[in-house]
Amino acid sequence: MVWRGAQCLLIRRGRPPRIDEWSLPGGRQELGETVAAAGQREVLEETGVRVAIQDVIAVVDLIDRDEQEQIRFHYTLIDLLGEWQSGEATANDDAAAVVWATLDELPQYRLWSETERIIRLAAQRRQERRHADRPA
Repeated sequence: MVWRGAQCLLIRRGRPPRIDEWSLPGGRQELGETVAAAGQREVLEETGVRVAIQDVIAVVDLIDRDEQEQIRFHYTLIDLLGEWQSGEATANDDAAAVVWATLDELPQYRLWSETERIIRLAAQRRQERRHADRPA
């Protein structure tokens, strides 16, 4: 979950699960890699953007079933809060497209309900962090 100012980074998935749907950058953690390092690497590989990881937002199970209700994929997603550091967003690796979107623009991307929930939760967490960082 990458933020640059008031915009969040979305990708259109180029591979299953949820191929051709708009989502958040992410991918598989490699053996010996921390969760934060995996998040930074995946965002860089998919979008060319360097990000500073700040917090864990949520953990979500994605269970994708076929027409006969058989499980095709079961992923446990660890959603991280990150801030853009550098780089121009471009579609790389398994991202078919990328876009920076504001919260008001989210409905046009027809996101999975969990993805939109995570984005809004991350926006709230960012706001709380900024409020807590202000001098009293």
